[in-house]
Amino acid sequence: MLLMVSAHRSATPPSGTPKPGLRERKKLQTRQAIRRAAYRLFAERGYDATPVDRIAEAAEVSPSTVFRYFPTKEDIVLADGRHGLLEAGLRARPVDEPVVESMRQITVEALRRLTARERGELVQRVRLIREVPAVRGRTAENTARDAARLTAVLAERSGRPAGDPELRVIGAALLAALQEAMLAWVETGPEGDPAALVHRAMDVLARGLTP
Repeated sequence: MLLMVSAHRSATPPSGTPKPGLRERKKLQTRQAIRRAAYRLFAERGYDATPVDRIAEAAEVSPSTVFRYFPTKEDIVLADGRHGLLEAGLRARPVDEPVVESMRQITVEALRRLTARERGELVQRVRLIREVPAVRGRTAENTARDAARLTAVLAERSGRPAGDPELRVIGAALLAALQEAMLAWVETGPEGDPAALVHRAMDVLARGLTP
């Protein structure tokens, strides 16, 4: 989803959620090893000059293992195995809280919790989305999927049908605002404060899209 927050450790898992078992932890470690090897090679060689077999070699796995975790090379950039955390975070917010405020709090908290490594990977991810057409195209596909998931949660919160056109517009606008905030952050200098840009983006939505 979101370039960023579907992206990382966005929402706090609900209390009582069982810890993953050994098998799941090993799968997560393999996924992380592949992604970290890929990000390192993308930085050194460039995205287009880095084939999947080179990523597999650097991660010490087979190419088939890479494709088992990531169906396409673009997914190595965009998928991190934490789908659903944005929706979980939204469900954990008070039902009577304005959805813009809920999204603001979820996203700012996610950014606050990023490690230095995760922050660096996020910068690299956003740059690849901006610069590589294939990654940008895959991002559009993922955003459409995430918007549908977000709309379903908004329907739960409001009691309205999941296909409600107004909810679809709200979901799409929220994701677009967050994406633009991340792009602006990287374009103006990643040493800046991304949370401040998220606040500005949410403020624009809260006041009705007026400058």
